[in-house]
Amino acid sequence: MIRKFMPSIAALLVAAVAGIAHASGTYPNKPVKIIVPFTAGTATDTITRIIASGLTQSLGQPVIVENRAGADGAIGAAEVARAAPDGYTLLMSTNGFCAVPSMRKSPPYHPIKDFSRISMVGRYSFFLFVNASVPAHSLQELLDYGRAHPEKLNYATGNPTGIVATGQMLSLSKVDMLHVPYKGEPAGVTDLVANRVQLMFATPTTAGQYVAQGKLRMLATTLPTRSPAFPEIPTMKQAGVPAFSVSSWAALQGPANMPSDRAEKLSRAVAKVLQQEDIKQQLARQNFLPASSTTAELEVFIKDQLAVYAQTLKEANVQLQ
Repeated sequence: MIRKFMPSIAALLVAAVAGIAHASGTYPNKPVKIIVPFTAGTATDTITRIIASGLTQSLGQPVIVENRAGADGAIGAAEVARAAPDGYTLLMSTNGFCAVPSMRKSPPYHPIKDFSRISMVGRYSFFLFVNASVPAHSLQELLDYGRAHPEKLNYATGNPTGIVATGQMLSLSKVDMLHVPYKGEPAGVTDLVANRVQLMFATPTTAGQYVAQGKLRMLATTLPTRSPAFPEIPTMKQAGVPAFSVSSWAALQGPANMPSDRAEKLSRAVAKVLQQEDIKQQLARQNFLPASSTTAELEVFIKDQLAVYAQTLKEANVQLQ
């Protein structure tokens, strides 16, 4: 009996191995989903959709963007952590990905153990915006005004970058202000324009148009050097907070235990997309600075950022939620 079924068993094994090899070799063979852990219209949503369009062409399969906003990005990140590690559900993570574990008493994910690294995508250009009615035309004037009139200024945040950046700025400058948190950057900017809050760290994607309209002013950028798009705006260090260290970035990741060949293929595809002239021009219009990485380089970077944000949040006295 055993000899009778041996050919059939062998054929099944060969077919199974061939099927696995075929599946691995043809990845992706269905649409790929990128989860954006913030609302539509945010800088992360915009740059992800630009990159997804390039990946669709590069990978030969639709790359779909889905928004899973809430809890400072933790809801979307946790969803990806629970997804099948097959390379079809990915996360566009930001520096908030590294901040959330230090902001929560019970973090919903482990940033190292629960994810596979794919590629760095680039850096955001965050700026400190103030309502035009605020009597300050420089960061130093704003901080001086805040010290003299602590009841006059409220600050908005729509993401972990805003929470950490404002927290560090106020802590280093010894200024107290009331924090008004929002579920996303667009909602915060709306109230900033209406003067219901007076200052906010935000991106030109959501707030830049109001500067041109005279409703907001830009005082400083979190970038390590001045933005090519706004060379007249100083860095936070140049503007009077020399110890400021918060930066903002985006990186593509997947669930833990993704096949390494799929992660590497995606990493190479991201690098290729970021070199395309049309993609570079679209990202430049969002004041986003593209930069890819290998999976190994991103691993080192994420671990470093976890340490940086843990220390920054501690120094800024950000309360655990």
